[in-house]
Amino acid sequence: MSEDQKKQLEQQLWNIANTLRGKMNADEFRDYILGFIFYKYLSEKMFRYADSILKQDGIKYKDIKENTTKGKEYIEAIKEESLSKLGYFLKPSELFSEVAKRGNGDKQGDKHFILEDLQKILNNIQLSTMGTESEDDFDNLFEDLDLTSTKLGRTESAKNELIAKVLQHLDKIDFQLDNAELDVLGDAYEYLIGQFASGAGKKAGEFYTPQEVSKVLAKLVTTGKTKLKSVYDPTCGSGSLLLRVAREVKEVSNFYGQELNRTTYNLARMNMILHDVHYRKFDIRQEDTLEHPQHIDKKFEAIVANPPFSAQWSANPLFMSDDRFSQYGKLAPASKADFAFVQHMIFHLAENGTMSIVLPHGALFRSGTEQHIRKYLIEDRNYLDAVIGLPANIFYGTNIPTCILVFKKCRENPNDILFINSAEYFERGTQNILRSSDIDKLITTYRGRLEIDKYSYLASLQEIAKNEYNLNIPRYVNTYEEEESIDIATVSKQIKNLEKEMKKTDEQLKNLCIELKIDTPF
Repeated sequence: MSEDQKKQLEQQLWNIANTLRGKMNADEFRDYILGFIFYKYLSEKMFRYADSILKQDGIKYKDIKENTTKGKEYIEAIKEESLSKLGYFLKPSELFSEVAKRGNGDKQGDKHFILEDLQKILNNIQLSTMGTESEDDFDNLFEDLDLTSTKLGRTESAKNELIAKVLQHLDKIDFQLDNAELDVLGDAYEYLIGQFASGAGKKAGEFYTPQEVSKVLAKLVTTGKTKLKSVYDPTCGSGSLLLRVAREVKEVSNFYGQELNRTTYNLARMNMILHDVHYRKFDIRQEDTLEHPQHIDKKFEAIVANPPFSAQWSANPLFMSDDRFSQYGKLAPASKADFAFVQHMIFHLAENGTMSIVLPHGALFRSGTEQHIRKYLIEDRNYLDAVIGLPANIFYGTNIPTCILVFKKCRENPNDILFINSAEYFERGTQNILRSSDIDKLITTYRGRLEIDKYSYLASLQEIAKNEYNLNIPRYVNTYEEEESIDIATVSKQIKNLEKEMKKTDEQLKNLCIELKIDTPF
């Protein structure tokens, strides 16, 4: 698929999304369009898989007569295979294209009322997984797709007409699922999530990390790796950051994530499945990561996170007996959970692993318990590998400057910490972005541990200790631009010459006024 074709597809999907917009906000019509795209994807995967099974019998899945004895036998056999392979099941009459046809006119041109039928089908997808390995991955996956909402229309007829129209438009789009080399649908889904994030204001940061930042985080944790046993994101949002890591290596065996927001948790599971991550390869849980961790017994080879900046948490004294926090002697403050997330991630990091986390710039230099935790991580554990400054205004919903901290438990360079100041390298806009050249410079500097004037610096542990574990980047990377020196004698001579010129001009003006017989301005 060419770049023009890709952009054309993205625009088609965005136009369909706007069909739903009406009186809804970005959050609401996002849930509908992404839910319908997901349903279309499941349907196409279903009939393609079923057709491959039925090929030897010379029939197509859509041609099966569901109410005949032979048809029931076929369906039951395919259901068993599908639940094992795909993790869900749809009957021929439940496929997206069949519902779209019924809603927009069958062979006789009659349009059917499909809302109740569609709601039942979406429920059946979940019910088909009951008692199987994929049950948790499909549980309540369509709960945010409310087909009874008055925002779809004032009457049932109006709602039905709108949904039928959306399904018809989507049915015409070919997601090219047969082409294993392309991820057309996955890319389109990412595009839509990004579009919704850009219009969601402050809420956007809850579910989406800008792709350029995701790319940096992913490249940092995959440095020196071609395969990963596991990748984990404790605040996974839509799951895009986990999927970005997978693009940087040949294979990721397992994906793990946790997300507090229920709607975003559903979005993350859909995103995984849409990117063809098998249900056995991902484990996304919904809960508060700090208060109720869900993967407490696991260690991960790569960890990435963009947690909510300076979020509040309980900082309950009982956590002092929690293995994630107990060794530090102090908890992160209740008003700023930034280092609580760092501690949580350090606990889950495998001995051969790397983690990268985005934090607000203040986490580098705030005093009190945060300074105590920084000191422990550097002086006692020596886990901090790099500190990277990012430009301001690159995240949705906030314009504050941010940084990335990179941690390793077994560092190849234990005697120093790399500081990179990439805060001035970006393309300015309503929301600033990191260009490809900016990302390449940052990653090349990190991987080579290069010292570049006014950009990067290798600070010894002793130097950091002298600075009392203050990691503020300007303390280590000198960005001062020396101003051009001024020759005072030359300037003085220029002023004297200027005064002479002014006196000469004044005399000329005075003579001109006398000649014209008018008062001089002096």
